[in-house]
Amino acid sequence: MVEKKKVYIVGTGMEGRKTLTEEAKAIIENAEAIIGARRMVEPFMGMDKQFFISWKSEEIADYLCNKSFTSVAILVSGDCGFYSGTEKLLKVLSNHETEVIASVSSPAYLCSKIGKPWQDMRFVSLHGTDGNIVRNVCRNKYCFFLLGGNTNPADVCRVLCQYGRGDIKVFIGENLGYENEKITEGRAEDLVSEAFSELSVIITENPVYERSVRSGITDSEFIRKNVPMTKSEVRSTVISKLDIGRNDLCWDIGCGTGSVSVEMAMQCFDGKVYSVDKNEEAVGLTRENALKFGCDNIEILSGSAPDILGDFPAPDRVFVGGSQGRITEIFDIVFEKNPLAVIVVTAVSLETLNGAVSAFESYGILSPEIVQLAVTRTKKVGSHTMLSAENPVYIIKGAKQ
Repeated sequence: MVEKKKVYIVGTGMEGRKTLTEEAKAIIENAEAIIGARRMVEPFMGMDKQFFISWKSEEIADYLCNKSFTSVAILVSGDCGFYSGTEKLLKVLSNHETEVIASVSSPAYLCSKIGKPWQDMRFVSLHGTDGNIVRNVCRNKYCFFLLGGNTNPADVCRVLCQYGRGDIKVFIGENLGYENEKITEGRAEDLVSEAFSELSVIITENPVYERSVRSGITDSEFIRKNVPMTKSEVRSTVISKLDIGRNDLCWDIGCGTGSVSVEMAMQCFDGKVYSVDKNEEAVGLTRENALKFGCDNIEILSGSAPDILGDFPAPDRVFVGGSQGRITEIFDIVFEKNPLAVIVVTAVSLETLNGAVSAFESYGILSPEIVQLAVTRTKKVGSHTMLSAENPVYIIKGAKQ
């Protein structure tokens, strides 16, 4: 029987020593071995301990299996519960007795330095991952971005400027807790050309953040030309039927002006929207509206569906606003990639309605939900208020159970 070791996963705060809790200090002092990435371990190298330099969970687990230590401290930066390797470590060390020791996190530390509250802050990791920078900034007063890999503070500022948000206030913390700690405050547009340390984090402050998740945005707010657009009331119903989650991956097929893409992107602020149209003018308009509404989680492609869909990642939600008579082929690709995807189709002709119903039926969805929406608006003509009817639209929703 393998003897269980007491393994402590210790948050070291910012610098490794200065922000350690008294509990963490005592555990490190009494541990037989100290493990962690070099930056974490170096402040303690003068101690009479066994050391193992690694940040990889599997390597650490293998190392401990071949040792007879009874008490080990694994050091992680910041706090164990904030984008650290603790979650993976707990899984691979399940045959040991483990305890997690909390510490000071980088958001708490930087917020204390700049005098800002952080109870309502939105936290986004850009450490080795893609994140939706602008969309999160637009919908939150404060955002904290954990940086690393190929993303630095100037990159964040550059993206904000690209989407017309260069006036956003940013606070950049470099080398927090170290002797060369530096905190910079300014507007994004003034910091795009600055050089920053690889060990940096950034907070954005947006006093005019979106106070609701918008649906049925007024048609006149979108940049429009001679490209068809899904109108406000229809769009609102489509978004409701799609029931998009925050992490969902969505397709907008036949995106037109991009009005549905924009509202999809607002719903899946931690996800992504792939928008496609064969009309180059439509692709350009979708791009313009994505910029206007701060939706950096929309990827826009030019081409015909379903020909272009093969390389798309598997969708959770799909809107078909234009199928060019190839709706069955579109369904084939969608359900091949994700059999549980939810599809919503709009139709203004009986032929498209019948085609959509037949396509759903071919996949065993015998009773797709069908709604006909007939919108009538008012307009002023002289001293009278007249009724102006829009063409009726069918909305068809289906998904496998």
